[in-house]
Amino acid sequence: MSVRVFAPAKINLILEVGRPRADGMHPLQSVVMFADVGDVVEAAEAETLSLEIVGEFGAALAADETNLIMRAARALAAEAGIAQPRARLLLEKNLPIASGIGGGSADAAAALRALNALWGLDWPLARLQPIARTLGADVPVCLAGVPAYMTGAGETFEPMNAPSFAAVLVNPLKPLPTPDVYRRFDVMGLGRYFEAKPAPTLGDPAHALAALPAIGNDLTAPATALMPEIAEVSQALRADSRARYVALSGSGATCFALTASAADSEALADALQTVHPEWWVADTLLTGA
Repeated sequence: MSVRVFAPAKINLILEVGRPRADGMHPLQSVVMFADVGDVVEAAEAETLSLEIVGEFGAALAADETNLIMRAARALAAEAGIAQPRARLLLEKNLPIASGIGGGSADAAAALRALNALWGLDWPLARLQPIARTLGADVPVCLAGVPAYMTGAGETFEPMNAPSFAAVLVNPLKPLPTPDVYRRFDVMGLGRYFEAKPAPTLGDPAHALAALPAIGNDLTAPATALMPEIAEVSQALRADSRARYVALSGSGATCFALTASAADSEALADALQTVHPEWWVADTLLTGA
């Protein structure tokens, strides 16, 4: 028996970030959606617990106990009282590493789902969520996999209504670790106090495309300071009339553009890839709810 679970890219449509709290974590408010491009995690029956990584970006990851997938497996086994967890885990790594689109968190969430089925636990997502929270702030929302409004330090979220969007994702194929971006954010004194507010009403795509630019992403400046290529990617997207809204996702370095149609996103992606073959470019659909 084997179980395959898709681990979609997570896109932050908007991201507001405040000054660090007393515990050192940054409060945030963010609308996230999930793409139809991503990694794949497979769990199969085996005599031991192991992890193999393949795919375009697999060589950059360690397939050992430090990997978030293995940590997810150990955490689920401990919660379920499985003393000797057994599974052959396979990660097909299709998303760039440290790219601001939740790859590692989505992989961990997919591992929890796959092993929940393989081991016959059949726990509801609500029972898996406490385990997800121990693995990282983004893992719970990736486990849910639906449009959501994230608050707290990212570990708290609520599902929300959002229209679907055709989009293009672009990464300059250079990793940008999240902790580095937050450190630069603090050095630049960009943190601000903000009142907690409810999830924005996105309505139809036209309304959303008009509302999103007023919020944007507070991590854009520190991320760009660390990696100037982000500005080049952003400018290339904005220079094309098919791009309706352009922003950085998470801590970067992936930028995205929302377009009016799937045909526009495909044409925009093709044009960018032709001019910049050194970039990772993917046209996609952000699924609404």
